[in-house]
Amino acid sequence: MGVPAFFRWLSRKYASIVVHCVEEKGKECKGVRIPVDTTKPNPNEVEFDNLYLDMNGIIHPCTHPEDKPAPKNEDEMMVSIFEYIDRLFNIVRPRRVLYMAIDGVAPRAKMNQQRSRRFRASKEGVELVEEKDRIREEILGRGGYLPPDEIKERFDSNCITPGTEFMDNLAQCLRYYVADRLSNDPGWKNVTVFLSDASVPGEGEHKIMDYIRRQRAQPNHDPNTHHCLCGADADLIMLGLATHEPNFTIIREEFKPNKPRPCALCGQMGHEIKDCQGTAREKQGQHDEFADSMPVSEQEFIFIRLCVLREYLARELTMDSLPFPFDFERSIDDWVFMCFFVGNDFLPHLPSLEIREGAIDRLVNIYKDVVHKTGGYLTENGYVNLERVELIMQAVGVAEDNIFKKRKEDDEGFKRRMKEKRKRMKDQRGPAYMTTGQFAPQALGRRGRPEAVENARHQAFDMRMQHNKSSAGPSGGADGRGMKRKAEDSDSEPEPEDNVRLWEDGWKQRYFKNKFDVDVSDEDFRKKVVRSYVEGLCWVLRYYYQGCASWKWYFPFHYAPFASDFKDLKGMFTDFEKDTKPFKPLEQLMGVFPAASGNFLPTTWRNLMSSPDSAIIDFYPDDFAIDLNGKKYAWQGVALLPFVDEARLRASLAEVYSDLTPEEVRRNSLGSDMMFLQKSHPLSDFIHELYRTESQEGTEIPAELCHGIQGTLNLDDDPILPDKPVASPIPTLRDITQNHAIGVKFKDPHFASDFVFKAVLLPGAKMPNKVLKPGDWEKGNREPWRPQLGFNQHRQQAHLDQSGFRALGHSVNRSRGGGQYSNAPPPNMYQRGNYRSARSGGHETFQHSRNSSSFQQPQYPPREQQSYGRGGHGWNRAAQSQQSAYQQNASRGGAPPAASSGGGYQQQFDSRREEWRDHPNNRGHQGYSSGRGYPAPPARRYNWN
Repeated sequence: MGVPAFFRWLSRKYASIVVHCVEEKGKECKGVRIPVDTTKPNPNEVEFDNLYLDMNGIIHPCTHPEDKPAPKNEDEMMVSIFEYIDRLFNIVRPRRVLYMAIDGVAPRAKMNQQRSRRFRASKEGVELVEEKDRIREEILGRGGYLPPDEIKERFDSNCITPGTEFMDNLAQCLRYYVADRLSNDPGWKNVTVFLSDASVPGEGEHKIMDYIRRQRAQPNHDPNTHHCLCGADADLIMLGLATHEPNFTIIREEFKPNKPRPCALCGQMGHEIKDCQGTAREKQGQHDEFADSMPVSEQEFIFIRLCVLREYLARELTMDSLPFPFDFERSIDDWVFMCFFVGNDFLPHLPSLEIREGAIDRLVNIYKDVVHKTGGYLTENGYVNLERVELIMQAVGVAEDNIFKKRKEDDEGFKRRMKEKRKRMKDQRGPAYMTTGQFAPQALGRRGRPEAVENARHQAFDMRMQHNKSSAGPSGGADGRGMKRKAEDSDSEPEPEDNVRLWEDGWKQRYFKNKFDVDVSDEDFRKKVVRSYVEGLCWVLRYYYQGCASWKWYFPFHYAPFASDFKDLKGMFTDFEKDTKPFKPLEQLMGVFPAASGNFLPTTWRNLMSSPDSAIIDFYPDDFAIDLNGKKYAWQGVALLPFVDEARLRASLAEVYSDLTPEEVRRNSLGSDMMFLQKSHPLSDFIHELYRTESQEGTEIPAELCHGIQGTLNLDDDPILPDKPVASPIPTLRDITQNHAIGVKFKDPHFASDFVFKAVLLPGAKMPNKVLKPGDWEKGNREPWRPQLGFNQHRQQAHLDQSGFRALGHSVNRSRGGGQYSNAPPPNMYQRGNYRSARSGGHETFQHSRNSSSFQQPQYPPREQQSYGRGGHGWNRAAQSQQSAYQQNASRGGAPPAASSGGGYQQQFDSRREEWRDHPNNRGHQGYSSGRGYPAPPARRYNWN
């Protein structure tokens, strides 16, 4: 989703929605890797039913990573993708469904953004090569050193687009991967796997949402299914809220900014390519050869709990004294709709609404003020009430002038503060050069004496050479002596020219003249832009709640209108064109690829991008302008590319369709989703019977055989069947000789074109336990509020018992003093001030008070008299002290309350953990609590060994 700062804003405002993932690592014994047993309960203390993978968020970091060396070839890329999926499966451990969705052919509204991204990537790649060559020549020309330029083929990430050979090979590799895991991994035994590859039209996340919507509409659907969706796009949060599922969690990589990257020229860390000096690196220390290697750290994951976000939104959106009944689910839909105004993948954001300036909070406040006048909600089941939206937009339009002026004031204030900061840092900077060795300055009062002068001429020569080296600028030592002195604030980057100047009067006239090349008095054109934007708002909301309303619609402008232009919206939009069809894969490649990526297309199709005689040569400019549109960096700007005319494109392609080979014809056709099962699955025999009878018609899935999942099954042309070997598409991986998986084509349940999916909570849905602190907690409760850590509401907190404090006392070196806790008494858990030593038989008493200023360590017997030996008395004493400590903690904090029957996360986790413990094969794992007088600690949360 085109809101780069949305998740940052969301996670800062609603901090409790984020929970760090607990990941159990595999072990290695005598060189043999032991995988994690995913049949055991989830270490995150929550059990998920369904895991959905937006695969493009996995494919990109695995094929061209930014924080580790890139794979050497395509085979390594596939293995990296397999390992990434294994990590996610290990963390989430789904019990019913694993759904893997790769981006297929996108709607036309999305293709415009895809086209802009791919043209930018191609242009930036060419500019980077040119910059590297230019800087390399400059450095070598002045005698600098650079390692030899490695000639290696650059991976073109544009190949991650439907219709390419790479995506076709990826689909084959994933079929092999699924068959291998179903055959060999016990954790996959009862999981139903769906694979929607790039031949199936639709974006990956929206194919997932379409599956969830259609399953929710089935009578056998479980309304308390626990969903987990993997992806880094911010629109997944909107999509998760739009499902109105009470148990919906998103897992994503934890973003860590400012990761160090090596210079693209010399490979050294600490500077960018523009600051490279071409100096040979000096070895420092014995193991310094590893210092400049790219730091490789395994990416960590976080959970985003949408049930907690719903709690936050309930507090923020709840309104009293409404002229109509308040419906929280409807208010969530309105909140999702208002977020579209700050940006998305299909429409540019309104000029006056920036998420970094609190635009969403502004919209919510206006919404709560205006909703009394609207007489109802803005949306219903994905359909927009334009009259009510107009009231919101007019309220924003009234404040537009002040918004633009405040934006300018904030920008000027930020520049002023940064200039003052640079000046302070410059004033605090020490001398440019400091002598060392025998001429180094010595601090007054030091006992040591300066070194004796030896060979003063040699020392002076070294000092002079080092001074020249440190004072040499980017252009070299001698070349910099005649340069003009820089201005005081020359280190600030040049500001891009802004001809619109929204903070000055006349901003609307300048905006339409610069952006659209029309006069502001042209009311018909302004209405045309507003009408297209209103159509876009209706299309996007329908896309999120009902599916793709039109594969052909797109916003035909690069810029958005102002909020004050939204007038007379009633009747401005009726409906979209019916029965539109998506592009075919190769047709989409022609619509989104630049000419530089034409090598992924057939030869005759490629010539249409570069031949001067091509009728569509204007679709593929070699260079194009990027309008910063008031922003600072080029990636934030607007790529001014011509829009593709669908009729002209299809007319030109009709002449070259006959040149496609049979393999290219296959890649250009639309495919189907695949379902895979293990042969022990209850549905496996049913599918095997379809293959045996060679059924040619679609067959409905019996809901009772597959967790209530329904859909239509069709036979696969090249099926994966049990007891038939599966060849490996990757040379480094073995063939599957003992295959236990079976695959079949799957199609979601069919609904009429005018069917409306209801955006409501399903009957029987049980809401998770509350996580946030109630607003009236202090009134009805005497004990302090204990925040929930993770998914388990009843997780016991870790406490140090008496033996722990004794060990701490032995470990801390009190003779050194100094620590802030060195003279502080231990917490008042030792019988409210009286501590009786266990080793002294209870006769010695240690008195302390919170107000006392002195603390005397109790006298313990010498270590030689401690009996930890043959009779086991030391172990018994340790067990007794642990038992007493547990009883103290229990009496202090109270026994944990019994799990409620509300159907939250913890209920299913506890039941499944008990089932696993009661299993005959797992009874040996209960040794911790057997023979003890106290229960075991939370499973796998702490290392008690």
